[in-house]
Amino acid sequence: MDSNTLNGLKAAFEAAPSPELAKIIVLAIVENSSTEDIAPYIDALGGSLTRTELEKVIGAIEVANLDDSLIALAQGLDIHGCKELIELLIEQHNLESARIIYLDALSRDAQFRSVELDSALAIELPRTKLKVVEKADGAAITDLTRYRQKGSDFKDVVGLAKIKKQIHKKIILPFQSPSLFQRFKKKIGGGVLLYGPPGCGKTLLARATAGECNASFFNIEVSDVLDMYIGESEQKLHAIFEKARNETPSVLFFDELEALAGKREHARNSSSANTVSQFLTELDGFSQNNDGVLVLASTNVPWAIDSAFLRPGRFDRMFFVPPPDLDARQGILEHHILGRPASEDINFNAIAKKTSGYSGADLANLIEMAADEAIDEAIESGQDTSITFAHFKEALSESRATTMEWLTTARNYARYANDGGRYNDVLEFINKHSKN
Repeated sequence: MDSNTLNGLKAAFEAAPSPELAKIIVLAIVENSSTEDIAPYIDALGGSLTRTELEKVIGAIEVANLDDSLIALAQGLDIHGCKELIELLIEQHNLESARIIYLDALSRDAQFRSVELDSALAIELPRTKLKVVEKADGAAITDLTRYRQKGSDFKDVVGLAKIKKQIHKKIILPFQSPSLFQRFKKKIGGGVLLYGPPGCGKTLLARATAGECNASFFNIEVSDVLDMYIGESEQKLHAIFEKARNETPSVLFFDELEALAGKREHARNSSSANTVSQFLTELDGFSQNNDGVLVLASTNVPWAIDSAFLRPGRFDRMFFVPPPDLDARQGILEHHILGRPASEDINFNAIAKKTSGYSGADLANLIEMAADEAIDEAIESGQDTSITFAHFKEALSESRATTMEWLTTARNYARYANDGGRYNDVLEFINKHSKN
């Protein structure tokens, strides 16, 4: 890899650090037989490395005298990678580092215990018995009424016309005309993943989709699934899906999907990987019938989702929810100003033109900031004041678009990890708006 490409990757890493970029940079530095500035990238490594890649990284660490980086490397690896690292260190007779890493891994996850490693490292630890835990209340787990939320419709979603059209065609119509789709043996339901910058309306769009389908909408929070006890998370997930199957047509919505469906090679313990496997089973397991169950999910980091979720039959439909365009920004501003004292001199079109890249949440916050300016003026003057265009100018000078960091990170993944054109919509959006 030439120096210009490597410097470009380093700049991308500084803007948006990630284990994948760190891996590419470290291996490139090793390939160039240089150890300059390698420490921060080794510390950021994580997930899965092949045995050959691990050998190269260990060699670079030894040459650079960065023994402390071995522990940081081990903590970022998955269980399999960490064990391979320890085995390689044992083969190289670096028993001291291998012992430190092994004991550190055991302190984080008792299931990491290995009889072979105990013997090789001459470690004797007392065997502990598993604590028997009373099972969670099954009725509480399967009672989806506490998750149930009222659906809305597409009238409540400002902008996103292209996405709404796609969702209507691919998701809503099968619910509204089941006989037509059954004739062609098309199943109703399936999995849909909404991804994009935070604050751009993914959750609102999911709730509106459920309302358009005339289906029950169940908002499942991460805390309702994850449990500290082994096996409980899988049980809760299974119970939620079973109840949804019994109440069709229904829509299950999982926000922050990466917390339940993250890449298994990045899992710090086996229980996280088991939850991912259970989720996959519920989506299209051999004995499952999810006809009439639509599984909607949203995430800000689609690249952190386990690739097994993105194959056909699971979350095979992905929709990029971008920051609102000019017309949508104007509509959002006009919507959020309703009910507030505002003067007629406010030019929302001019404000919308100055807020390119703002998310819906950013625009709502802009309204709040303008209202704060008006309140401050009312307090100082002692007279009733409405929100004016001048207040928006003050608010604009202090606000910024929060989507830029996300778009920078997404651009790197779209350029270097765009498997099968998965992020083509992101590239199209960035290319279009970078020219404006």
